[in-house]
Amino acid sequence: MALATVDFDYITTFVRQRAAIVLEPGKEYLIESRLGPLAREAGLSDLAALVARMRAGDEQLNSAVVDAMTTNETLFFRDQVPFRTMTEEVLPALAQRRPLKRIRIWSAACSSGQEPYSLAMIGSDFLETHPGWGIEIFATDISEEMLARTAEGRYSQLEVNRGLPAAQLVRHFKRSGTGWQIEDRLRAMVTVRALNLARPFSDVPPQDVVFLRNVLIYFDVATRREILDRVSNVLAPDGYLFLGSAETTMFLSDRFERDAMGGAACYRARLAGGQK
Repeated sequence: MALATVDFDYITTFVRQRAAIVLEPGKEYLIESRLGPLAREAGLSDLAALVARMRAGDEQLNSAVVDAMTTNETLFFRDQVPFRTMTEEVLPALAQRRPLKRIRIWSAACSSGQEPYSLAMIGSDFLETHPGWGIEIFATDISEEMLARTAEGRYSQLEVNRGLPAAQLVRHFKRSGTGWQIEDRLRAMVTVRALNLARPFSDVPPQDVVFLRNVLIYFDVATRREILDRVSNVLAPDGYLFLGSAETTMFLSDRFERDAMGGAACYRARLAGGQK
């Protein structure tokens, strides 16, 4: 399914407008590999036919295209260090500063749910030693398919083999056919909602911790700045922002400064006088 230049231009413009994802020239192979199966599934002969259907305003297909072009690579306890930092430093620090005994964590771009459920597992450990506390995890993504998977909390053997310690599997999952189902108690900690980070969001509740990891790299500089500004508006003044190891707020936002806790890419609000 070779992609004509006019169709490549249409798809890249469409994806940028819908999700602010930047696809530069040379990414034709990526579009072909991701949208080719979608075209076949829709009974279309080639990508030109798929673009024609998109131009006609097929909203179901348009949403499927955005889903297909969104990178959903994830695994449990990805990169490990941020989760260890949460366990050893962030949660204990917040426990000293939250008289209402509630901690709110946002997993932005949660994909199929491995990140929010990893946070729920370490949150569960925290609650065992802090009776009377509550942890709320807000999981968002642009993909309805990924949100449905997160809400279901069911994973294949291959998925649980990626990053999930055996002890956590035995403790928090039960067999479900050929896969594994996360326990209801952890699912109840997670609220799932559709959200496009590249557009203004006014209904995100205040958060103590934001995991915005391996997301900014897919946006242009202007969109990264806008996202960081919006995140700073919902993050508590003494809250924590976690980015991916290849991401930074440098030259993008003056509202954050790096806090090298445990070697994680963790950022705090930049306050007057250098206070934290």
